[in-house]
Amino acid sequence: MTVINQVNVAKQANVYFDGKVISRTIHFADGSHQTLGVVLPGEYTFDTAVAEVMNVTSGSFEVQLPNTTEWKTVPAGQLFTLDAKVTFKIRISEISEYCCEYN
Repeated sequence: MTVINQVNVAKQANVYFDGKVISRTIHFADGSHQTLGVVLPGEYTFDTAVAEVMNVTSGSFEVQLPNTTEWKTVPAGQLFTLDAKVTFKIRISEISEYCCEYN
């Protein structure tokens, strides 16, 4: 298990899609933040405000990246990157987790 040291954690969860996607924001001393989340099986559409790096930490994501029609499998231990102000889809068949880094 990887541990993230010396962070502050928001008490309030970020809850999306009727509770099927839930994350917690962690804040670092340098002012940056990340979210750690759990996704239940389903298909979801997200928009980005800033560039993101999504690291799948357990399970597997199927991702439809912006401006594509194909689905790409991203298993635990791999990541995908997203530009700011784009829309993307994820499809989950098993409970999965992620860490999202914001740039």
